Amino acid sequence: MSLDLWLVYLLASLALSLTPGPNGLLCLNHGVRYGLGRTVFTALGCITGMALLIGASLAGLGALMLTSEMLFSVVKWVGAAYLVWLGIRLWRAPAFTAGIQAASEGGPAARPISRRRAFTQGLLVALSNPKALIFFSTFLPQFMQPGTSLWLQFAIFAGTYAAVEFAYEVVLAGAAGRLAPWLTRWGQVFNRVTGGAFIGVGAMVAASQR
Repeated sequence: MSLDLWLVYLLASLALSLTPGPNGLLCLNHGVRYGLGRTVFTALGCITGMALLIGASLAGLGALMLTSEMLFSVVKWVGAAYLVWLGIRLWRAPAFTAGIQAASEGGPAARPISRRRAFTQGLLVALSNPKALIFFSTFLPQFMQPGTSLWLQFAIFAGTYAAVEFAYEVVLAGAAGRLAPWLTRWGQVFNRVTGGAFIGVGAMVAASQR
């Protein structure tokens, strides 16, 4: 891939990352509830999932989903069910206060999340939207170079997008963490807003068409 073409892909990846979606929403929620340290693992899960989607699109799975109504429906409903389930859990989560404020006031801090669980949630949220797979299947061919190793192109595509997405999600989580003392004054409202957003995204996935 030429430098000029890679720069265009880099800008396109940046624009795609900045588009609001479930990955950013999850990192925002985890940034407030668990802090930047744990949310780094959430972001790593998200970019791993996106890398898998890029690999699957290059392998032709996205094109297959475009032609198979049954396969698309199965992936769509599984993804939608997970997002709605996660949204309901967030909606029903008890109000919390964060970090220092919880310790000083004796309030209920958010229960710590393990690194593995944070990573797994990020991974599953990234994989939950079949439209992302189809998008990559139609987006990436514009940048592919005939005669170049498919593995090399995968490394460039996935590595570039993962770096951009990871940076965006870590910055988002860090900003959310700084706002945590303010946001947690409205802990129950925050839970219901983010939970409702996940339920809404799940409903949009369920209603999506190829």
